[in-house]
Amino acid sequence: MSAEESGGGHRLGSYLRARRELVSPSQVGLPAGGRRRVPGLRREEVALLAGISPDYYLRLERGRDRNPSPQVLEALARVLQLDDIERMYLLDLAAARPRAPRRKRSEQVPARVYELLAHLQVPAFVEGRAFDVLAANPMAVAFSPRLRPGQNRLRSLLLDPEERAFHQDWTKATANFIATLRTTIGDDIDNPRFVELVGELALSSQRFRTLWARHDVRNLDGGTTTVHHPVVGDLRLHRDKLPIEDVILVVYYPDKDSDSDEKLRLLAALAHTADDQTRVGRPDASSNRPTH
Repeated sequence: MSAEESGGGHRLGSYLRARRELVSPSQVGLPAGGRRRVPGLRREEVALLAGISPDYYLRLERGRDRNPSPQVLEALARVLQLDDIERMYLLDLAAARPRAPRRKRSEQVPARVYELLAHLQVPAFVEGRAFDVLAANPMAVAFSPRLRPGQNRLRSLLLDPEERAFHQDWTKATANFIATLRTTIGDDIDNPRFVELVGELALSSQRFRTLWARHDVRNLDGGTTTVHHPVVGDLRLHRDKLPIEDVILVVYYPDKDSDSDEKLRLLAALAHTADDQTRVGRPDASSNRPTH
């Protein structure tokens, strides 16, 4: 996290500025006018449309006023064309108060989940809040080697060429993952794992820097995706994410009797060759398993 984002008042201001720069004058019924020095709307235009003074809006963006009313926030959300998730994020930013540092808790995979993974016949794995892979069944590893315990899904997505080729729509996938990370972080900005991951990716990925600066927020829940597997070809799979205590169980599965269903059966043959420890991703199966 940058120093700017770490400050309580500046988190709200940074979000307002980032969203303002993404709204064009034509989207809110304003003429583009002459030459503009900055993208998107000017501060005074946002203030005018929201029914507040330009000076007050300037104070909000600069972190000098940390207690805007709900009415002001709702007006800004309307002008900035925020969806429901983005609007709630804005309200949460304004409601955030200084808090004591949270005690670092280790993300533990319950023992019963290892047993569940061993019995599932479709790709399934457990991830932490920062997209660290904590455990995986053999089908998940056959589906993608980047799903071995110890890997980080977002790092792989941004930095591994094989993972980029794996996704049918890599551009959309990166946007979704990064927006979800920002939502997940919320006000937990001093979490060492989040600070470490954001810092690493900000240094190593231009794509991450560009998208992180947009301040997009999103919930990455279920859905359907298509991937290009190097052995069996295209797979169209549904994805469900199921919270279990402090971790998330992620399961990929095809439509029954579909072409992708047949291809997953081929992958199952590869998965059966893995040894028991690798199959269920137990702690002693990988020396670099995250301890966050």
